[in-house]
Order: sequence, then structure tokens, then C-alpha cells
Amino acid sequence: MMQPRSILLGAGLLAVTAVSHATEGVLDIVAPWEIGSTDPAKAGYVYTRLQISETLVEVDDRGEPEAGLAEIWTLSEDRLTWRFRLRPGVQFHDGSPLTAEVAVQALKLALAKPGMLSQAPVAAIAAEGNEVVVRLRSPFAPLPALLAHSSVQILAPASYNEAGEATQVIGTGPYRIEQLQMPQKLTAGVFQDYWGETPAIERLSYLAAGRGETRALMAESGDADVVFTLDPASRARLQRNAKLAVQAVAIPRTVTLKVNAGHPFLAEPEARRALSLALERTGMAVALLRTPEAGAGQLFPPSMTDWHLSQVSGAERDLQQARALLAGLGWQANDKGMLSRNGTPFKLTLTTFSDRPELPLLATAIQDQWRELGVELAVNVANSSEIPAGHRDGTLELGLMARNFALVPDPLGTLLQDFGPNGGDWGAMNWHSERLGEILQQLLTATQDQDTAALRREAATILHEQLPVIPVAWYQQTAAVSRQVEGFSMDPFERSYRVSDMRWAQ
Repeated sequence: MMQPRSILLGAGLLAVTAVSHATEGVLDIVAPWEIGSTDPAKAGYVYTRLQISETLVEVDDRGEPEAGLAEIWTLSEDRLTWRFRLRPGVQFHDGSPLTAEVAVQALKLALAKPGMLSQAPVAAIAAEGNEVVVRLRSPFAPLPALLAHSSVQILAPASYNEAGEATQVIGTGPYRIEQLQMPQKLTAGVFQDYWGETPAIERLSYLAAGRGETRALMAESGDADVVFTLDPASRARLQRNAKLAVQAVAIPRTVTLKVNAGHPFLAEPEARRALSLALERTGMAVALLRTPEAGAGQLFPPSMTDWHLSQVSGAERDLQQARALLAGLGWQANDKGMLSRNGTPFKLTLTTFSDRPELPLLATAIQDQWRELGVELAVNVANSSEIPAGHRDGTLELGLMARNFALVPDPLGTLLQDFGPNGGDWGAMNWHSERLGEILQQLLTATQDQDTAALRREAATILHEQLPVIPVAWYQQTAAVSRQVEGFSMDPFERSYRVSDMRWAQ
């Protein structure tokens, strides 16, 4: 047996004992994301990814809704009433039964908090027999997709205190929590009374490790069986390790520059276009991401076929045109090539975070590329929370982040959150398009037999031309998996780690 080793985890030292995982039957998972809360609205993704809690609706690999805790659902002719029929015989981890009344209470609590479900025009949620009935004020086509979001997971009544806050996570999934040490560690074991198939992996542990180097070292040493989100250099190194399998899957996530369009340097679309044209996306994709096809000349990747603009290239750098656009706005270069207007230098601050290890690398490259344009950029690597905080208090100038446009299977939910009248923490800032708002509302009320492709393309075109956020790269989720583990696959919608599909190699 290997000796214990200490792994540096950013804020301090955490002792991690390496063991023979196959013998002990514990699948050790390491990922960047801390367990910040027991509240589904704040950190629900941790519990759905580890299959501790579940939602009424699940999602297949194509993004199509499928049965979850609700085995079937129907929509009334006027498209205002949805009925979700629950699976029979489902139990929570405390032995209490899943009933329509319990599910309704969980949904009402989710609806009362900021989150995906609050975007739906819900008039009432009620229990009728074994059905959850959701009545709407107006048609809302993506409701099943919203009910697949982790913030709308169904927890047992005992999970909540008198104020309606989730103080513990008692779900219905194939794994139940054994120990929770926020914000870094969780252990869980098989729930023997699970309504579905009993998993082959009997126990799992989850560790939040913010530093990419730490996660890579844990994969190499055998201290972890599955490690998510590899930095490009570590990914290349781990691919040469015979004890590991490195996997990657394209996901509908885009690295973007969130722009404060109310800033005097960024208010004109031409200024945002110039900054976009000055990016060397292909070079960054090759040198930093090790994925040449990742350069994003538009917001939506090719996998999002209804939203992707096939006629647009846009990934090429055009420094000459960028300079011309800024000159037209009155920016002039000094003898060192740096820009100023009316005596004010073109200086900006870019905030990013290291939870996704590629972001600081990309920020440094953008800093160098914009300096060639004549723009002085300061890079602030902070906590990810500083981007939404800067949005709210108006201090953010630029934020580099990775935005998942399929937080729910239908990207409409995310687009409404990001590009509504007031923008969004991870979307537009001091920018709004009335036409885009009209399009999103038309898509919300469209029937299944309507052809909405033209509307989706028009929405994508507005975002491409106005650039309230500037796309940088399309994203791939990566993982290093021990050869002792079989049956591993990655969810392109990042909803589940699919531990119940895995087994120990014989």
C-alpha cells in the first residue's frame, strides 16, 4: 500500500491517503468545484452529478428530455397546464415516500428562489393524485428542460428547516450521503432501496481541488480514480500514462469575455468588434488549449446546430480592421502604439478565475494581443464570485469565464437569464436588444410543430453583431480515469458523473 501524501490545495494542505480503491470499493472523484451549500439553488449541481438527488425530468445525450422521477408528462391543448406523473414506489434516503405533495413543496421552494424555474410564468403548482400539475400564465415550451436543472431537484421534507432552507440533502438517487465536509469533501454509499438498478460501485468520495496541477498529480499518483477538468499541459502528459485513460467530450460551453457595455470605452459596438477582431483565437486554441478546432468565431458551437451560424467564420484575426474601427471612434496611437482618446489612455481590467485552469492562460494571451492593438489590459485572477459581484455593483469592466449554454437542455433558459432586459450575472451587462427579447419570447411560446430555426439564427446573428459578450473558445470537458475503472462516460450536459454506470475492472 502506498504511504499517505499531502497535496497542496491552494488555501492550505490537505492530507490525502492513497489506497487500493478497487479493493476497498471506493471510487474517488476529484473536480474543481467546492461544495458551497446544501441548498439546491446554490450548489445543487454537486448532488445531481454525484447521483444523490434527482429531478422530475432527465436528459439524454442529444439534450432531449426523458423520464426522471416523472415517468411521463402531458400538455393541455391551450399549452397552459403541464401534468407530470410520478414513478410509483420511489423512496427518499430517509425512507419517506416520494409523493406529489412532497414534489410540489420542493418545486415551490425552488420557484421562490433565484434560479431557472423562476423564469417560467408559473401561476400555480399543485398535487392531484400522483401527478404534479404546473399551471402557467402563458405558454412556455421549455418547461420540461427547466425541470431537469439541478436547482429543481426533489428533496425529502426533512431536508428543509422551518424557513424553507435545505440544511441537508436527502434525495432519491442511487447514492446517499454518508459524510459531508463542506466545502471540500463528500462521501456516499449505495442506497439499497433505490427505485432503479443497484450500482456496481458501492461507495464514492468527492474532493474539491481548485488547482489543476493538484488534480493532475492525484490522477498520476493513484490518489484519485476519476479527475475532471484537466489543464492542457497536464492533459498531454497524462495521455502518456499507461495507467490512465484520458477522455474529452465537446460540450455546449463557450469561453467568453463578459463586457460592461456601459463603460465609455466599450459602449459602441464598433469598439467591441475591434477587441474581438484583435484576438488570435486559432493560436490560443492550438498553443494553450491543444485543441485547434476550439477557436470560437461566434457564441454557439457547431454542435448547437439550430443556433450556429454556418455562414460565419469569424475566428480569424484582423488587426488592421480592428485599428481602423477604433480610429473611427477617435482613438489615436502614441509613438509606442498605445491608444488614447481625448487624453485618456485605453486601459481596462479583466477579471477571471483559476477554477478552470485555462482561463488565466487565455487572459495572459489576450493581454498580449490587445497590447498589440494599443489597449493596456490589467488581469485580475480572483474568485469566480467576483464576476457576478462586479456585475451587480457595476464595477466589472471585463470578465473572462466559461458559460454553459445548456445548463438546461434547451438553451432558451440560459439565454433568458443572460440577455433579458437587465442582463445577467454571466451574460450581458448594460446591454439589451428589444428585438432579441421579442425573438426569445416567440421561441418560448412556439408549438412543437412550428419551424423556429430562422428565429434562432436571427437571435444568434444579433449576438454576433452586437457582441454583448465576446466569444473566445469552445469548450471540451476532460477527465483522466484509472484503468481500474470501466464503464466511464462523460455527460455532454454536465448533469451527472454517471457513477452508477461504472464498475471495477476485473
